[in-house]
Amino acid sequence: MKKFFISLVVTLFTFAVQATEYIIDPNHTNVRFQIDHFATTTNHGGFYNLEGKVEFSPAEKRGVVDISIPIKNINSGSKSFDNHLKSADLFDEEKYPVIRFISTKWHFKGDKVESIDGNLTLMGQTHPITLNATKFNCYQSPILKAEVCGGDFQTQLDRTQWGMNYQVKDGISKQVDLYIQVEAAKK
Repeated sequence: MKKFFISLVVTLFTFAVQATEYIIDPNHTNVRFQIDHFATTTNHGGFYNLEGKVEFSPAEKRGVVDISIPIKNINSGSKSFDNHLKSADLFDEEKYPVIRFISTKWHFKGDKVESIDGNLTLMGQTHPITLNATKFNCYQSPILKAEVCGGDFQTQLDRTQWGMNYQVKDGISKQVDLYIQVEAAKK
């Protein structure tokens, strides 16, 4: 048992030393959604000015993403629709002001990030989701003068899993498509 504990401590210390910490760039990070509206049109919106961090070790093929998504930052292009989205009918901002995603496992295909599993906390409930990478890269930013890592991700979720049931019986889809853009600069 003692050998196991020592091995675990060494492994965790090694990962902590090798993983690089990045801070989310709020200007290049957002979560956009689209949902079918009575099989006629598609409603769109997004969350902007997000906060969080990324720890990434390409050599170890590991990472951690922790992103906070404030409901107050929702933007659909319509002030009245934004207010309805923030209401108790949908996101219930007063009771649940922040959505949070924390990764649990990164998947790679060769050296490329393929997907990220994690837990999404929305409306006081936490459920697992998988974000599928459509691209991911690290580069030296000429603007930030720092290494930046990030990518585009997609997923689809069933909003009723988190208790968001508004007008599902009336014909608004329970399936929501999410498109996530994340860039983070080396700390």
